[in-house]
Amino acid sequence: MQTIKYIAMGVVRLVLGLTFLFSGVVKLIDPHGTQYKIEDYGSAFGLSAFLPDGLPLALACALAMMEFQLGIYLLLGIRRRLASTVTVIFLMVMTPLTLYLALRNPVTDCGCFGDALVLTNWQTFLKNIVLLACACLALRYYRWMPRLVTRKNQWTVALYSFAFSALFAGYNLWQLPLIDFRPYHIGADIRQAWYDDQQGSGQFQTTFIMEKDGVQQEFTLEDYPDSTWTFVDTRTVESEPAKHTGVGELIIQDASGDDITEAILADEGYTFLLVAPYLEKADDGVMGEVLALYDHCMEAGYAFYCLTASGDEAIRDWKEMTGAEYPFCTADAIVLKTMIRSNPGLMLLHDGRVVAKWPASSFPWPPQLEQQMEQEVSSVEERIAGILCWYILPMMLFLLIDAVSLAISKLKIKHTHTQTPIKTTKNMRKKIVAGNWKMNKTLQEGVALATELKDMMAAEKPNCEVIIGTPFIHLATLSELLKDSVIAVSAENCANKESGAYTGEVSAAMVKSTGAEYVILGHSERREYYHETPEILKEKVDLALANGLKVIFCIGESLAEREANQQEAVCKAELEGSVFHLSAEQWKNIVIAYEPIWAIGTGKTATAEQAEEIHAYIRRCVADVYGAQVADETSILYGGSCKASNAPELFGKPDIDGGLIGGASLKAPDFKGIIDAWK
Repeated sequence: MQTIKYIAMGVVRLVLGLTFLFSGVVKLIDPHGTQYKIEDYGSAFGLSAFLPDGLPLALACALAMMEFQLGIYLLLGIRRRLASTVTVIFLMVMTPLTLYLALRNPVTDCGCFGDALVLTNWQTFLKNIVLLACACLALRYYRWMPRLVTRKNQWTVALYSFAFSALFAGYNLWQLPLIDFRPYHIGADIRQAWYDDQQGSGQFQTTFIMEKDGVQQEFTLEDYPDSTWTFVDTRTVESEPAKHTGVGELIIQDASGDDITEAILADEGYTFLLVAPYLEKADDGVMGEVLALYDHCMEAGYAFYCLTASGDEAIRDWKEMTGAEYPFCTADAIVLKTMIRSNPGLMLLHDGRVVAKWPASSFPWPPQLEQQMEQEVSSVEERIAGILCWYILPMMLFLLIDAVSLAISKLKIKHTHTQTPIKTTKNMRKKIVAGNWKMNKTLQEGVALATELKDMMAAEKPNCEVIIGTPFIHLATLSELLKDSVIAVSAENCANKESGAYTGEVSAAMVKSTGAEYVILGHSERREYYHETPEILKEKVDLALANGLKVIFCIGESLAEREANQQEAVCKAELEGSVFHLSAEQWKNIVIAYEPIWAIGTGKTATAEQAEEIHAYIRRCVADVYGAQVADETSILYGGSCKASNAPELFGKPDIDGGLIGGASLKAPDFKGIIDAWK
């Protein structure tokens, strides 16, 4: 059954991942195409007035990068739940939209795959239905999607994918689309395509159904039979469908309004077309190159035209601003934007065929023109292979490093496990659930919470030691309130000085005088916010033990340290810096609390296996210093977003002896649920 689920989720992941990846790559190749489609949507829904000039292009790039990232996340199993959730939300928005497009048809093509694959609106809607169903399955069973990248390196891959998509989109904006899916690509014979479109209809063949001696047979005009056959019927079928190349909409009119399209396409020489859909928005920074190029064309006898959809006033303003003397012709804006993704852009025709195209960022100068007039373009397959190499080769390097790192880590863990085997006798160790209230609860609220806990413990005796760590103001009152109960009281901190002029500090002796039995030291928040160093903590530990307090000593790594696989080194260093100087007798009053900093207050929790692994390592570190017996008697608590729901699994591990509980200790029922995990 599990195999079937894995196979099913593999299929779902491939369908979603490859679809989003293809859609994202197509949009990254041609961001302007997506920009124009967004502008079409704006016009169809009457939103054009509310779209600033740069917004459609920004949205086009953002959409392309998001789809590319989702495709990579789904294929490699990165942030599976997040990727599945975003996919579901995205498709829940797009599916009703495409249904509206299918019903009302305000735009003929949704543009989801750009010009690479044109779908009808109904085809797009059905595609989104399938994808939405797959996305819901992916979200429901996201844990069944295997990760192809470890947690430690998934952000490296994600960051690389983001950088690649941004740079790739930028390249295609600065230059021209690396792959041109439109009918005006370099090498296209637009003269022949234009003629094919003008002819309009396809070719039809008529057959005649004739009968002789009770037998019917079909004949064409070429083999029409003699008069001995009797006519029955005719049938006409389309033998060759009508050709629609997409070039038929090209209509070029000169200043007098005459159609000169055929004349331009019929020219057997070189013809330069300066394509500027909107002169009002065209980049006038290239006008020096354009004027020099026009002069060169006049000397060489090449035809030169400027094609625009702008009106007479815009053309007049352009001439006055740039000094242009070349002829201006008008054409449809959509056709011009299809011809070249630049405003202005330059297209060169030779004998009706597109032989070169330049964006405004790289217009040719006359001295180099002859060498650039016949651009050699690699095949689509070669360019696709190039794109894949740009992305996949570095990605393969990341994955190789990740796989090697994972293998080394597993070997290291295996070696460590076999190096210092410890026979655990968990039932002999003290089981503890300790609450850490932090800076919460007034005195009155604290008394109410402690009273509620006391009553609960009196009604149902716990199967472990219960400790509550409270702010200093609660200590004396709660110690008196709980002195005859099963609940012990702990301070959350103490000073590293015995006494003296240290305003605001509370010494270990003062804590002990309140009746408290424990003190929590080394908590990550004290280390981070109050810069408590290993030396300061060492002083605090010594003073606490000297004054008869038991110490709950906290250690743990940050997210960056965990991702760098440094958690063991960090924990060992914190033990060595503050508590491993103690004698074996003093060590009996030490409880270790492992708290992964990345799981404190975040809702994230180390898996039971992750927690057990580091707890076992900590116990081996103790064994190396004090021997296996002392290590086996040391209680080690887990302190990272432990809740009643996950406590039984955590506490069931052989080296986890309880929990240091934060937020869940502030409500008696929640805290009691964790205590009950020991039952």
